[in-house]
Amino acid sequence: RYLLEQDFPGMRIGPEPTTDSFIAVMYGDTEGSVPGNALVVDPKKPFRKLSRFGNAFLNRFMCSQLPNQVLKSISIIDSPGILSGEKQRISRGYDFCQVLQWFAERVDRIILLFDAHKLDISDEFSEAIKSFRGQDDKIRVVLNKADQVDTQQLMRVYGALMWSLGKVIDTPEVLRVYIGSFWAHPLRNTENRRLFEAEAQDLFKDIQSLPQKAAVRKLNDLIKRARLAKVHAYIISYLKKEMPSVFGKENKKKELISRLPEIYIQLQREYHISAGDFPEVKKMQELLENCDFTKFHSLKPKLIEAVDNMLANKIASLMNLIRQEESNMPTEMVHGGAFDGTMAGPFGHGYGEGAKEGADEDEWVVAKDKPAYDEIFYTLSPINGKISGISAKKEMVTSKLPNSVLGKIWKLADCDGDGMLDDEEFALAKHLIKIKLDGYELPGTLPSHLVPPSHRKPFQTAE
Repeated sequence: RYLLEQDFPGMRIGPEPTTDSFIAVMYGDTEGSVPGNALVVDPKKPFRKLSRFGNAFLNRFMCSQLPNQVLKSISIIDSPGILSGEKQRISRGYDFCQVLQWFAERVDRIILLFDAHKLDISDEFSEAIKSFRGQDDKIRVVLNKADQVDTQQLMRVYGALMWSLGKVIDTPEVLRVYIGSFWAHPLRNTENRRLFEAEAQDLFKDIQSLPQKAAVRKLNDLIKRARLAKVHAYIISYLKKEMPSVFGKENKKKELISRLPEIYIQLQREYHISAGDFPEVKKMQELLENCDFTKFHSLKPKLIEAVDNMLANKIASLMNLIRQEESNMPTEMVHGGAFDGTMAGPFGHGYGEGAKEGADEDEWVVAKDKPAYDEIFYTLSPINGKISGISAKKEMVTSKLPNSVLGKIWKLADCDGDGMLDDEEFALAKHLIKIKLDGYELPGTLPSHLVPPSHRKPFQTAE
């Protein structure tokens, strides 16, 4: 709702989980909704495989279509509210985690939403997060309603969230958490306003990069599936090879299923495969219970060679083609909704701050502090109105900024490149130091509004 800035069919927002349906929010010329059973038989939609989850799921699945500009670039899957406490005992009637896993394998980004007032991860939420195993690179976390608490409480809330996530997500990397207040209402606590703006901007950039990188991600998924298929072939062919030709098939099947962890280790050594490429043991054992091992296929070395050749050679050339195509195409960005509010104008992120301060003013922005800078300048014994690099260095190092940063400031401030600073150039250097000390980034090249007045080129008038 925050991203689209528009209600969509089937949307209900409340303090408790109010939706019990998966809603695919997609672009459509007219606003409307399509129920699950009709959706999975539509050849134009990518949901046909969901029919295997049965009517219990399809009755709680729908597609909301509306003419919103955001949805021209991305589609959103809104999942049901997570249950906690006694509600977890009531069965949903379908395998919730299996459905989540199906979507997780196909989406480009997974966003976990947390409330600053309710950080406990329920059993169902924990199981849901575990179903994203192998998709860790897609997960982002949003800590919403962060304006409801003050800075000290927010620090504790963030720490508690990271601790809770660490117990559920089994990965050494720390997940990216976006902190903010993601709704169009006044902030309760404004002391962290700048933080919320920066976090929202980072989240928008992350979402906006999705359409541009879609082809590379699809290629990445293809590589991942090819590796898994190869490992699957090794496992199946091994089980086939170990089966007796006539008697004792059932007993041998039970033995092989129980020995699956050992078989994994043996295959890892024999074919030099990483342990991370193997399917989960328990899940594989459950699936093998219902299989007839005698109907499995033997290993086909030519197919394995073809896969290896694809991974080693074909994928590299395909990657180059994708990069060339991306460089020739215009950059595709997500527009509309909340994304347009942060693009331009005085309320865009960073507008009028740091190096951008004074960009729309007639007067040189450094002029207001120049009298104070001039006092320091004249204590450095200028000769012919300029101070040497050595004199400037003595003053500039008092900022305690590293030499790499001060060197960049010197390069920006020495407008005429003579290795000395006049009073305006020195004032500019002090201003750039102040920008850096206030926590802003230095510009790559000096913006026109920061160029000292005496160093500005006069406008050439056409004769």
